[in-house]
Amino acid sequence: MSLPIVAIVGFPNVGKSTLVNRLAGGREAVTHSESGVTRDRKRVRCDWNGLAFELLDTGGIDLEDSSELARDIQRQARLGIAEADVVMMVVDARAGVRAGDVELAKTLRGSEVPVIVVANKVDRPEDEHLTAELNQLGLGEPLPVSASHGLGTGDLLDRAVELLGEHAQPSEDSDAVRVAVIGRPNAGKSSLVNAFLGSERVIVSDRAGTTRDSIDTEVEVDGRRVVLVDTAGLRRRSKVAGTVDYYAQLRSEHAVERADVALVVCDAGDGITAEDLRVAEMAMKAGCATLLALNKWDETRTDVDDARARVTQKLRLRPAVITCSATRGRNVANLLPKALALADRAAERIPTPELNRFVTDVAAKTPPPSRRGRRLRMYYAAQVGERPPRIAIQVNDRKLINREWAYHLENRLRETYGLEGVPLVIDFIPHSGNRRGG
Repeated sequence: MSLPIVAIVGFPNVGKSTLVNRLAGGREAVTHSESGVTRDRKRVRCDWNGLAFELLDTGGIDLEDSSELARDIQRQARLGIAEADVVMMVVDARAGVRAGDVELAKTLRGSEVPVIVVANKVDRPEDEHLTAELNQLGLGEPLPVSASHGLGTGDLLDRAVELLGEHAQPSEDSDAVRVAVIGRPNAGKSSLVNAFLGSERVIVSDRAGTTRDSIDTEVEVDGRRVVLVDTAGLRRRSKVAGTVDYYAQLRSEHAVERADVALVVCDAGDGITAEDLRVAEMAMKAGCATLLALNKWDETRTDVDDARARVTQKLRLRPAVITCSATRGRNVANLLPKALALADRAAERIPTPELNRFVTDVAAKTPPPSRRGRRLRMYYAAQVGERPPRIAIQVNDRKLINREWAYHLENRLRETYGLEGVPLVIDFIPHSGNRRGG
């Protein structure tokens, strides 16, 4: 059963994302002094007193802004209000009631959804008198809150849970597979997410960098729960240092770290670029199973085997590769099942007897390296971790191991157990019975 939704709405730059971060107990949404940073609907799970619901962070609603992007943001915010069980209307108490607040309040008064007026930026108890003016919005008694300092947020959560009533659900651990959709700006990540969902849930624009946050959306694939995370385009940090995109970059990297699978979206028209390879390597090094999706395949004549060969040549941590077209639907239906299969393989364990037989066979076919008449010996192998799989092998002397043979062993493991696209860690451990590591 899906969690109930509390939508956070308001004029641009009144502190909505800061409030989401405070209520969710983390740094989930991008916050910056520049107005209009939040553009899509972003869901963040919130737990309060044993009950769970979702906070829906929306873009600032400025009805007087007629730009195309502003209209998209307003539409996303209205969709958020339509699917909410409770709405929090955030107002800057220090700025007082503005024309945009009045227009939004008028819209909310016509809705059947319960509304809480949040008087934000009341940073001291003696400033609570600033909330009096907000009564004219006609949406009930405003609650004084300081999102940046935490003042009044407990009362606000109590009020939200009270209004949710029986819709609020007991907190429980999620068993959903998290799939982070990452890649360079304008590679088609949001289009692909919308193709998965069959609806326009995130803003799609030809303008690079439209998505600035990590947008979580839960779907069901073959009876299993999947959380899709649409992220901001990844660039080199040096290129975005000192800008709001820097914080979006950090959020995207964090989304990869907590994902089970990274779906790296590449613009097939550009081929697989050095930047695409950097993004894929970042995901694999973070321990995330990785699938390269060559999007816009209908617009290119690049050979898929050439693309795979480039990945194999440049990256030791080999991600899986698949072609698709988000706009035409080509191969889109196969992407998420493929991602689930990668997540399953990353969670599997190889039985110890089987793993030891495998290591013995590899050593028999390709003898381990030797130095000065002393050959590498492997005594015992066991899998000691998963997500990603981690193999520990006891050896007589780690100094005898060279890179080529270690890569050979890793490649045989991948081929034998179908670990393409799954990070694999092999630790060579000195045998405890030998002072010199052997």
